[in-house]
Amino acid sequence: MVCALALIPPAAGQLGGPSSSSNPPASSAAGQQTQSVTLGPPSFADDGDTGTAEAAPGQRLTPAVDPDITEGDPSGTALADTFGTAGTVDAAGALSTEAPPAPPAGGSPPEPASIPPLSATESDLAAPTQGGLQTQPAPVAGTESLKTESLTAEALVRDDASSQILAVFNAINSYRASFGLPAVKYHATVAAMAQEWSDSIASREVIEHRSSFWTDSRALSPTNGAGEVIAVRWDRDAAQLVEWWKGSPAHNAILKDPRFSVMGIGITFTDGNWQTTPNRYTMWGVVDFFGYGTLPAGTTSSPGGSTAMPDQPASMCDPLVRHMPPTTDLAAAAIKGPGDLVSVNSSGELVSRPSLGNRGYGAQQVIGTGFGSAKELFVTDWERDGVFDVLVQWTDGRVTLHSGSAGGGFLPAVALGQSGWAGMTLAVGGWCANNRLPQLVALDGSGNLWLYPNRGKTGLVERTLMASGVSANRLAMADYDGDGFQDLLARQSDGYVRLFRGSGAPAPRVETRTVVASGWSDVTAIRPMRDVTGLNSTGLALRRAGDVVQYWDLSTGTLASPSSVTGAWAGQRLAQ
Repeated sequence: MVCALALIPPAAGQLGGPSSSSNPPASSAAGQQTQSVTLGPPSFADDGDTGTAEAAPGQRLTPAVDPDITEGDPSGTALADTFGTAGTVDAAGALSTEAPPAPPAGGSPPEPASIPPLSATESDLAAPTQGGLQTQPAPVAGTESLKTESLTAEALVRDDASSQILAVFNAINSYRASFGLPAVKYHATVAAMAQEWSDSIASREVIEHRSSFWTDSRALSPTNGAGEVIAVRWDRDAAQLVEWWKGSPAHNAILKDPRFSVMGIGITFTDGNWQTTPNRYTMWGVVDFFGYGTLPAGTTSSPGGSTAMPDQPASMCDPLVRHMPPTTDLAAAAIKGPGDLVSVNSSGELVSRPSLGNRGYGAQQVIGTGFGSAKELFVTDWERDGVFDVLVQWTDGRVTLHSGSAGGGFLPAVALGQSGWAGMTLAVGGWCANNRLPQLVALDGSGNLWLYPNRGKTGLVERTLMASGVSANRLAMADYDGDGFQDLLARQSDGYVRLFRGSGAPAPRVETRTVVASGWSDVTAIRPMRDVTGLNSTGLALRRAGDVVQYWDLSTGTLASPSSVTGAWAGQRLAQ
């Protein structure tokens, strides 16, 4: 049998439900309802202040309300169906004290009691805490008297729980993957906090949440949500904890919350035996979930994982060296500024139109030859030396770097990828906030979005998965919303453009992918631009059907009305 405890955020629309007037819920420092259940022998006593109660001899406590099991049942009598031999709650919310029958010899154990999950609202995370961050677990207000004599820390069984922790981690992420949600990573510091609380409630034999757990210093200052679920079992089948949570609407909402990016899991074993001591549980589990704009250093792909693993976002953005902003005279360079338009004509010549400011362009100039079999071209300062380069994706599957020279022209090409790139959809830009070098983002045919770090003129061999299930046939990287971080514009085959907002970390923000444009089915190139309408202005140049090139200004954090760029564009493909 499985029991879970947890709490739902007010923003999710889940309520704690009515409670007995003689047994009001306690309020946490954050203003949220806190519930706890004391398990074990001796005495039924309503404390009248904390929303807690203790079981009398031969009796088992049931909570006054559980929103998961009283939906559509105002009387609350669904408790009996859900918990088997548990008590009931009447229409007034009063707790039944009727003793449940003893479980049959050799039969199934009774179902433990349950409380809702606990989570933080946006205002909770933003509010400063008195005295700063906590460094030790804060007891729930008014529950100091809940410690029982029936169980102590000596009853904890210090067996290895690594397999149970991994089972919970894998089950949660497998469930999220079935809904197309990104995997939640793991962090040892967060896990230490969850383990400490698991040990605490097990040693006190009290099922309760830790008030404002997100203010603990080991929570690593989450910015995008926090949630906690707790469960107890009579055996050590940890994966079944997740199965119970999946069947409870409030707990299920936490498992599927797209904001969460890191979790920590604590599993505690005790010497419980339900056949000899009905309320003595064998396993206690706590899972803390947090959402971060940027993943904390030390985040791993799984429990026991290494931050140096290839699929770990935490290391992919780190630069090998620090690159200072370059200052180079580009008067003689082939590409003179971030607003120049570069294209390939029908003869395979590389053509540049220098930006004159205020959306005006000078006469086209041939700056290179031999690009007729290029699939796509990208203008970028790949080496961060102040001179613009050209990155070329070829139809034969190669990717080459053509470094620009301050004196004009390009240096001999260097192969960054020898094969396998022809089927990729690419974008180039400064995706990583802590790395001044541009990076390469690639979407494969299976909908997987990959980030390739910039290692200069060495091969593109490292990568990390940014997202999966992405549908697009054209990408562009630009700071769409003006928050200082690069975003991805993903043009779909139906002409809709969805926004994948960045936060400076490898993975895009976990949120709904907003449609920011439509009718772009004819667009064959999207070029991010700077300084076209003024210093530090941003925008996009679009190559469209009918030999049209448009400029869309982005300086206000949204796409403004386009204007056409004059010139002879027939037979020319725009570099991105």
